[in-house]
Amino acid sequence: MLFSARSRKGMVTAPHHLAAQAGRDILKAGGNAVEAAVAVAATLSVVYPHMTGLGGDGFWLVRRPDGVMMAIDACGRLAQKATPELYHGLDAVPWRGGLAANTVAGTVAGWSRALAYAGGTLPLTTLLADAIDHAEQGMVVTESLAGLMAAHLDVLSYMPNFSALFLPQGEMPIAGQIHHNPALARTLRRLATVGLGDFYHGKLAEQIAAELSSCGSPVGLDDLNHHEALLSTPLETQLHHGRFFNVNPPTQGAASLLILALAERLGVTGADTVENIHRWVEATKAAFIWRDREIADPAIMRLAPQDLLSDSSARCHGGWYRARARSTLALSCTTG
Repeated sequence: MLFSARSRKGMVTAPHHLAAQAGRDILKAGGNAVEAAVAVAATLSVVYPHMTGLGGDGFWLVRRPDGVMMAIDACGRLAQKATPELYHGLDAVPWRGGLAANTVAGTVAGWSRALAYAGGTLPLTTLLADAIDHAEQGMVVTESLAGLMAAHLDVLSYMPNFSALFLPQGEMPIAGQIHHNPALARTLRRLATVGLGDFYHGKLAEQIAAELSSCGSPVGLDDLNHHEALLSTPLETQLHHGRFFNVNPPTQGAASLLILALAERLGVTGADTVENIHRWVEATKAAFIWRDREIADPAIMRLAPQDLLSDSSARCHGGWYRARARSTLALSCTTG
């Protein structure tokens, strides 16, 4: 049985305890939830680099005190030079290397947009202080970091910058060792003192563009200059246990809400019996059929995800989708 933790004065959770502590300390200092989230994200980029970092994207759901929900899309857009001709002769976009780095890193723009939307009184030097300290003074290598690096060493070790940072003297770090990241510390310190906009418009942007170019990436300075995170109304669906929200495409927010809606329609009452697990699987399969067919860049999508989610019976517009498992359970979503 799962139980929710509750707190009277606020709560912060993160996949690394140092990041959760950073966010908690921001709340103690009088910061709001968005300021705490920025501190958490920045700290994770240092202590949890194998799962998140400044080079990724960000998606936010923000609830104001009056209950109004807002979504922030900090997904980096495709580089102008990332055309089909650039990938001519390839079967697919590569997973590694310069040609794989074909979108702008949207994370920092998301921080900026969220902070501007939610307000707050704490300076960036305070919000990023823990992250800078861990990068400069060192952080303890975790089992997950050491394990994943060992598992993927063959595709990582050939990259010069990676080896210089994570493989000093050519040796793999092991859990419990202290790891320093002075380059990331300098980047975070500059963002804290000059401002987050420097990532896209200042000297930091110029350095990023030059480094990407040297790696063969199509992302250029003009792409960075024109990037911004976007505010939008989030997707929502009303279920028995309350109203649920998630972010619009290109995320999988629509699919996750559809899974919940279909699971409720199938009579799911938990996740700890064979019958309930079976229903979750079937709901997920049906939702993913719709996702794979419809979810794309919002500019070219045929259907509005909210139109589907607004129907409490979880209709699947555009066709019949049926998921079966050994004839014991059937789920059909009909057109309107």
